[in-house]
Amino acid sequence: MAVTATAAAGAVTALGLAAAPAAAAPTATTAARPGDACTAADLGTRHPYIKTTEVSPTITHFKGWYVTEGTTGQQTVSTDTTTVISVSVGLNDTIETSFAVEALSNVKATVGLDVKLEYTSTSEESNSVTWNLTQPGYYGFYKGTKRVTGTYGSLNCNRAQQDDGSWALKWTEGPGSGSFTTFTTLEEGAVRCQDSVPADSIMARAQALLDCGSAAAKADHPAGAVAPTSKQKPDRPAPQPAPTAGAPAEQPTATGHSTRAALDCSTEAYKIAVPGKPLSWGAPLLADDGVRLRPSSIFSAHLDNWRLCNVTEQDGVLEASLWNWGNGGCATVAEQNASTERAVLTTVPCAEDDLQRFYIYRDVPGSSKIGVQNKYTGSMMGYDRYADGEFIRQYSSGRQDGTGTFDLTAA
Repeated sequence: MAVTATAAAGAVTALGLAAAPAAAAPTATTAARPGDACTAADLGTRHPYIKTTEVSPTITHFKGWYVTEGTTGQQTVSTDTTTVISVSVGLNDTIETSFAVEALSNVKATVGLDVKLEYTSTSEESNSVTWNLTQPGYYGFYKGTKRVTGTYGSLNCNRAQQDDGSWALKWTEGPGSGSFTTFTTLEEGAVRCQDSVPADSIMARAQALLDCGSAAAKADHPAGAVAPTSKQKPDRPAPQPAPTAGAPAEQPTATGHSTRAALDCSTEAYKIAVPGKPLSWGAPLLADDGVRLRPSSIFSAHLDNWRLCNVTEQDGVLEASLWNWGNGGCATVAEQNASTERAVLTTVPCAEDDLQRFYIYRDVPGSSKIGVQNKYTGSMMGYDRYADGEFIRQYSSGRQDGTGTFDLTAA
């Protein structure tokens, strides 16, 4: 199994693996912005930041209702669903990961509104509206909310060279941008055409649905429900297009030895270790096991040795496959667990697959500290606790206690 060193080895050599780490300016780990300072403990974390927002009053339930003399007073009306708003972050509408929750929390702070921070949908709300009517006329009973949409980016901590040639750690925009949707608490009420209402309010949107200039709005009706106009028909959004990129490739059927030859790997082998401690990433011998923290010794059988393969670099961030010398497999997150928080890192036969590609964020030159991020899932690698046999897992925002920062040192 001869390993061919390529130009990629030059990028690996540029890692700068001297023993003494350089200091970086501290910063808060919340509400990070591009260009803010970060620390080596942040290398294994990532944070969302809000790029754009749009707030639009939206009617979710509506019913036209005619009130005649003698039928005023408290009325309870079952409305029809007109628009369904569901909370989502990117392609994920479960809002179970820390990254998605933090993104929505940042939205709340950005727009200054009390928005939903967990998965829910306006269709889950009761459609019943109770209101006290004092005047006869044509009313619109409604429920509505402020729909909040926009885009977000993903920030990672990485080294950046300053104008004077020195280096510092800064939050830089990495992979993982997307769009979000959330909404505020639903409000309900009843409104007539002749009522004076605030412009661009939820009530104004409901009044617009009355279609006050139409013949249906001007006609006399018996007390009760009025047939919906064309404006009041349900808003049915266009189906979302199927994703065109980013889908995981089919898992390879070839053996590690046969696919290994297709990789251009560094001649240097590395340990991915916990800084200042003896445990490091150890690949499994059994296919159904995962990568664990293990002590490194002469009995490790090279399971603690990793080579960086097919290395590229963009904006100071390395991208590589992590090939294990001991079992001949490449590190990956299993396709069926790609969206699962705390999914275990495993090894499989190497293939052209974004699940097997990792971004490596580096400390300033002179330090070997790194953070590791899966390209496909966007999650950072870390562990629940420091212990022999503890799994290496993925965390959508990384481990905020610094346990996602590792040492990449020559074996």
